[in-house]
Amino acid sequence: MLLPQPLIHGRLVSRYKRFFADLVLDDGREITAHCPNPGAMLGVKDPGQGAWVSWSDDPKRKLPWTLQCVEQGNALVGINTLLPNRLVAEALAQDAIPELAGYQTIRPEVKYAEASRVDFLLSHPDRPPCWLEVKNCHFSRAPGLAEFPDCKAERSTRHLGDLAAQVALGHRAVVLFVVQREDCETFSACADLDPKFAAGLDAAARAGVEVLVYACAMSTETVRIDRRILWTNAHLTAI
Repeated sequence: MLLPQPLIHGRLVSRYKRFFADLVLDDGREITAHCPNPGAMLGVKDPGQGAWVSWSDDPKRKLPWTLQCVEQGNALVGINTLLPNRLVAEALAQDAIPELAGYQTIRPEVKYAEASRVDFLLSHPDRPPCWLEVKNCHFSRAPGLAEFPDCKAERSTRHLGDLAAQVALGHRAVVLFVVQREDCETFSACADLDPKFAAGLDAAARAGVEVLVYACAMSTETVRIDRRILWTNAHLTAI
């Protein structure tokens, strides 16, 4: 996927009110950018961190700048939570995720359970339907380890139960974590920040929900789903 071009480099000053970020660009301009990430953004919102923003000339926009990536150490980290679903849609169309290849129909945003929409429903006449939930991951506290979530994630925990219910009906269900960074080789649920989600992921896996984690190839020009990384779990062998 091509990112908006060109991306402009600067430094974070402050991220606030969930959707705003103040930056100083390398040319000295002080700007306020839209921050397309409502989460806690732990590790990628600290004052002084390098950051990359895009510009839009759409007159309907209140903020022409958008925060796209933040530098954490030597890693370029994508913070735009709108990208993972687009990246997965692109990868599914190209059969770039082997575990999810070969389906005939790909439908986004399908209602299911009592109050949920699954990100993708994959279907084929010769296979059970596959309910695919996508989660964005940027969080990393230890070298090489990606974690999710970085705050309480009640909605994501509910999704895990919804997926397990589909498995009980004889369907296939998958939760796919998209890690928007290149520097991680393993993934773990963040039990200290959200023990309910960590327990929910264990329970879902035991119920037959497949857990996939893919890291992205990142640059200031393009981002794409690149390679599978290992899900580590104290109680289960990675699927």
